[in-house]
Formats: sequence, C-alpha cells, structure tokens
Amino acid sequence: MICILCPRQCGATRTENTAGGFCNQPALPVVARAALHFGEEPCISGTRGSGTVFFSGCNLRCCFCQNEIISHGGAGRPVTAARLREIFSELEALGAHNINLVTGTHFIPAIAEALEHSPSVPVVWNSSGYESVDALRLLEGKVQIYLPDFKYADPALAQRLSGAADYPDRAAEALSEMLRQTGPCVLTEDGLLRRGVLVRHLLLPGKLENTKAVIDRVREICPPEDILFSLMSQYVPLGRALTMPDMARRIRKSEYRAAAAYLEACGFTNGYLQEPDAATTEMIPAFDLTGV
Repeated sequence: MICILCPRQCGATRTENTAGGFCNQPALPVVARAALHFGEEPCISGTRGSGTVFFSGCNLRCCFCQNEIISHGGAGRPVTAARLREIFSELEALGAHNINLVTGTHFIPAIAEALEHSPSVPVVWNSSGYESVDALRLLEGKVQIYLPDFKYADPALAQRLSGAADYPDRAAEALSEMLRQTGPCVLTEDGLLRRGVLVRHLLLPGKLENTKAVIDRVREICPPEDILFSLMSQYVPLGRALTMPDMARRIRKSEYRAAAAYLEACGFTNGYLQEPDAATTEMIPAFDLTGV
C-alpha cells in the first residue's frame, strides 16, 4: 500500500512482507507482546489487568522513549488480521478488562479488519497522539476508549525531542476527533472506564511551561468535566536523552507540585496524578513475543 496513515504522509510503499516509510514497518501488524498489563491508570488496569497488545514501530522519534527496542528497533513478529483477532480472544479469556492497542497507528487497516468482530470488552486505542483524523475515522465504532498522549504544545520542542514540529496541531485535531467519536467519559460502578477519552501528559525535566501550555490546549478542545487527565511524572532519562544536558535528569518534586496545582486550577479534577517516585523502569514489560 502507499502509506498516508499518519501525519507524516510519507507515501511509502508498504506490503505484507516489505517494510517501508518513516515507521519502517510492513503492512501486516508486527506485535512484540500480548499479555495482561497492570501498569495503566486504575480505570484501565482494574483488578484483572488490561489485555495489552504492543505493536512495533512508531511515527515519532522521541529521544526518551522507554519502549525503544520496539518503537525504533526490530523486535516483534508479523501477524495477520485473523491472528490478531485470535489474540484479542485469548486476552479476553485471561480475564482482561479491555483490549489495549499500543502504538498501532501504522497498522490501522489491519487492526480495523481484526475488529470487525468486536470483542465483548472495550477496545482502548493507546497512542502518542500524533494521529491523522482520516485514519482515526477508520476506527469509529470499533474503539470505545481513546488513551492519547499530548506531549507538546511547543513546536520547536516537539521537533527537537520527537522530530515532529507539527505535533501540537496534529494532536489537537486528533483529540477533537477522539472526543467526537466517544463523547464524555462513562465509568462503571467499580471505576472502570467503559467509554471516553483519557489524555496523558508526561512531565519533562525543565519543561514546566510546555506542560502548562499543553493543559491550556487540552482545555480549549475538551471541557474538563468530559475527559480524564493523567499527569505523569515517570520520566526516566534513557537512550539519546542521556546525552542531552537538559534531558538527563528526572523530574523535581517542585516541578511536579507546580504542574499538579496548575492542572487543578484549570478545572481538571477528574483523572490521575502520578507521584515522582513512580520514575522507575520496573513497569517496562519484556518484549519477548509473549502471547504472539
């Protein structure tokens, strides 16, 4: 296929067996792990875990990526849409509260095919937020929960850290489309998210103004009472970030407190705050083809 799935619109030729494009992946989904995962927000992980499918490849080049072995590396195994559907069923059989699809943007056509027979639990689209609205519309009616990052409001920062100066505008467009598809959040009596949008933002060292601008941008798009907002402080300098003086440290408690106070002042009282002591690598799973 000639690929224009993500905002890069690179037009690469990707076939079932031939990788190409910015993501350097074939058209068939490449999966590195499919298993119950307990590292998401409580409304996603619940008590039995989220049935999480980690796809390989990415349309960003974040210098601090925790999953670099699959996002920038070659880990993973190609699967057909039929096999992907079987994986969803196997995760349901394990008791998963939902089917959680991580970084699947470049495989949307095959994923949409696999979701033609809907799982009996909600489907979560867990992404970087760097999405094309046209591609997201291929998922309408198939995804009940959107779990996007909103990393940057500053184009220059987005370019330097992730290679995507247009990230703020594309993420804003995507978020608006996600909310249109799902409507306001709906939770069960035991606190599980059944439908809606949960926006994540990762605090970065020394980038408090970017965080405040992200909160402002999200508030322009989404009424605070309609979504959940997860402010994360789990940043750990890894990979190329270790070579960048401004990125080679963890978050200070003063930065976390200031960001949390600003979030509350802006009316986002529904969601999650992650304490700075969550900044470890313990929750990074083994991308060892489990469940594939």
